[in-house]
Amino acid sequence: MLGPPRVWSGDVELELGPPKQRALLALLLVHAGQPVEFSEIVDVLWGEEPPHSAANVVHRHVGALRKLLEPRPASGEHGSPVLRSSGTYRLPVDPESLDLAHFRALVERAHRARAAGTPAAAVELLTQALALRHGVTAAGIPAQVRAHPAFTSIDREYLGVVRNAAQVALEAGRAGRILPALQDAAERNPLEEGLQAHLMKALAVTGQQAEALVVYRRVRSQLAEQLGVDPGPELLDAHRQVLHGAPPARATAPGQTAPGHTSPEHTADAAAGPAGGPAPVDAPRPAAPATRPAQLPAALAGFTGRSAELALLQALLPGQVEKGQAVNGRLEHGQGASGRPGTVVISAINGMAGVGKTTLAVHLAHRIADRFPDGQLYANLRGFDPAGLVPSVSEVLRGFLHALGEPPQRVPAGADEQAALYRSLLAGRRMLIMLDNARSPQQVRPLLPGAPGSLVIVTSRDQLHGLIASEGAHPLSLGPFSPEEARDALVQRLGAARVAAEPQAVELIIELCGRLPLALAVVAARAATRPEFPLASIAAELRSSHGSLDAFTGTDPSTDVRTVFSWSCELLTPEARQLFRLLALHPGPDFTVPAAANLAGLPASRAATLLDELGQAHLVTAPTPGRYALHDLLHAHARELSLAYDDEQTRQAALRRMTDYYLHSAHAAATLLAPHRLDGIDLPAHGSGTAAETLDGRPRAAAWLDAELPVLLRLIEQASANGLPTHAWQLAQTLAGYLDRRGHWQDQLRIQRTALQAADRAADVLGQAHAHRELGFAYGRLSRESDAQHHLERSLTLFTELGDRDGQARTHRHLAFRANSRLDYDQALRHYEQACAHYQATGRLSGQGSVLNETGWTHILLGQHEQALALCRRAIDLHRRIDDLNGEAAAWDSLGYAQHHLRQYAQALTSYERALNAYQALNDSALEADTLSHIGDTLDAQGKHESAVVAWEQALAILDELGHPDAEQLRRRIRERATE
Repeated sequence: MLGPPRVWSGDVELELGPPKQRALLALLLVHAGQPVEFSEIVDVLWGEEPPHSAANVVHRHVGALRKLLEPRPASGEHGSPVLRSSGTYRLPVDPESLDLAHFRALVERAHRARAAGTPAAAVELLTQALALRHGVTAAGIPAQVRAHPAFTSIDREYLGVVRNAAQVALEAGRAGRILPALQDAAERNPLEEGLQAHLMKALAVTGQQAEALVVYRRVRSQLAEQLGVDPGPELLDAHRQVLHGAPPARATAPGQTAPGHTSPEHTADAAAGPAGGPAPVDAPRPAAPATRPAQLPAALAGFTGRSAELALLQALLPGQVEKGQAVNGRLEHGQGASGRPGTVVISAINGMAGVGKTTLAVHLAHRIADRFPDGQLYANLRGFDPAGLVPSVSEVLRGFLHALGEPPQRVPAGADEQAALYRSLLAGRRMLIMLDNARSPQQVRPLLPGAPGSLVIVTSRDQLHGLIASEGAHPLSLGPFSPEEARDALVQRLGAARVAAEPQAVELIIELCGRLPLALAVVAARAATRPEFPLASIAAELRSSHGSLDAFTGTDPSTDVRTVFSWSCELLTPEARQLFRLLALHPGPDFTVPAAANLAGLPASRAATLLDELGQAHLVTAPTPGRYALHDLLHAHARELSLAYDDEQTRQAALRRMTDYYLHSAHAAATLLAPHRLDGIDLPAHGSGTAAETLDGRPRAAAWLDAELPVLLRLIEQASANGLPTHAWQLAQTLAGYLDRRGHWQDQLRIQRTALQAADRAADVLGQAHAHRELGFAYGRLSRESDAQHHLERSLTLFTELGDRDGQARTHRHLAFRANSRLDYDQALRHYEQACAHYQATGRLSGQGSVLNETGWTHILLGQHEQALALCRRAIDLHRRIDDLNGEAAAWDSLGYAQHHLRQYAQALTSYERALNAYQALNDSALEADTLSHIGDTLDAQGKHESAVVAWEQALAILDELGHPDAEQLRRRIRERATE
């Protein structure tokens, strides 16, 4: 809980489900073992305006948590899942299994040690407690939920422990032990004077008087600018002690105040940063999307340095630069006569790879995000991606438009039209937009707002002169750390005492790393894992290394990044070195332990150990729990090493194992979710060393697909480009139903185009037929009828040439669906008749049942409801015979729809209830929402308007959670009902 909520069953980390479910689990863990009132749950999850469906949503999430946390006999776990009693919920937790409980126990032991007169022991216990923190409490749950006192109180408790630990450490003469945690807390709470005073004292007693005085000047300036006050007595006293070298004041008598239970002082919001003050007033804005986008990556914990750059960047905020004000020696354009802020583009937080451009940009963005109330958009443009997987402008725009609430069917096909719509949606809004790793101005220009009020932060290795010249962008070239900043970075990672003990070795390490932040982090990681090694020996080893990463480090020979990376890699075990090299074959953006295991042909347990080794060396990072990533510079280095040390046969075998793993795992997941959907695909047998995921049930299958979707989309392109065309089209076909249910039709178009190209190159007629069919269906979803018809007819021709009757049958069904959309019901019925004949010839009963149901739906559209009833009942019976719950659920929903139109409302609700139960059992949220919407329609027709709205809101909650494009239409219906 002291960071992102994470749960393990034995050695396996569990998927915690959608955001609201994670938030509910976090709340129960904060109150571990104690009952939580239902009203508190609703208050935490929704605040003052909970939806009518709140009770049902809570019950659904509680049920999912019970299933998730059910003790597994094989794991030796004991206990019970979520318990309910008299309007409360309780989660029994073994105190030893919860980091928050362990944290509090250590703090209590420290309190007793201090009271017993052993402050040194107390410092060690407090250091252990503070080391348990991995970020803001309950990080990763929705921001508006995390802001509730149930969670912020934990952060205040932690802050109190930091203050107390600092005081105890000063007493014991061990300030260096607590300094990293103290610096981190002070950075996040810049106006908390007591904390800053402790930091000044700790810096002074560890020989950093100059740094302590810098802290004082910074805090004094911020207090004056943001609060209009002078430093208080505690800060002034710390300043006097630093200036005169007086010893730190002793703490309150032991036992008076327990660590972690001090009364928290009032603190200003750290997110405001030095720029503070109210955001500029703007004109009325268009309605914000239902979900305020907040796409910024997590900020790096323990950010250091770059104070001058931050000050310059914050001076460029909309409303901060008045007309004619000079910034960095140049006259900048700020507000016009209207007083409205102009759009500012910081084009070059630019500089060489590894210099910390993204780290600085993300840190800045988080500090100023509150000044942009309409949200934040983020895109990694991957302009220097070693694998060449650069997203198109259209892909980025579609992602932004979706985040802004635009349904996929309303997104234009062309990039120019998409950019125009994007600019229209941003007009009048105040958005923070971060465009990371841009390669050229051409990548950036279509993503810029057209109206004032927003801030765009762009990072690039190039200076993007075109943006500076034509768009008025403000360049900031980021160089390596200053010597002082580089030293601070090492102090943060290695501790002040160790750095102070060997000043000459530290200077040599800084020089050999070229003061490059990424290189320093790698060296510090190696030194931290070998505390017994003198820094002088590490510096000597570094000096003896050779090599140059010229393509990525610029022209400065002193900045020898490959030297650092190669030296670090040489200290790895041979297995870890090979895994690092092979990770260059992964398409990204991130990967899991099983993916790494399949790449290397190793057991998952061994791969996890090797990833830990790489993580300790800072050669991989963990952007989210359970997922790992490579910095693009490290990716390039891994690729160079792989080309140098791994023969082509080794590389191709690893690529094949990884692609087999993803294809077979995705196919297993999709089959669990829709057992009768994936007809016509015979997967190639995977080779030795490949172990597909074992997915125990539909929730796990859905969670796996949700988590791996970005990887799978990229993998289709990689497989197509690397001689695996069958894998490419089969993976695209495997994902087709999943993407369609979630409304990801643009993604569907992209991967099916790639699949078609792969099948064309391989002269694979079956792959061509499947790709044409899915392209036709996706084009139809986007109302591009001529394109849809072309591809579907081509697919039918190919399946006919192959004599594939199942393929012909499904294509006829798609053609019938398009005919229905054109109101050509007779044509639709002819297609269904041919589809049924094909299914009868092959004996595929699930297909026959689906055709009966879809024919029944067509008769509903014709107004022939009695005929529809008979066909839908036959479909239900047939699906029951073969235990096809998906097909049965669809037929129950169609039957209810026909009954609704015959005004048989009670019977319709019964049919819908059966469909709903089936979809819930199948974990098919999208169709669960569809049936709930139909239930609302029937209740509304009965005059039960309030109950109808409840059902619609339940459906809307699911669609919003999925990010489905149908959500907006349903939201409009609810608003219209409210105004009647």
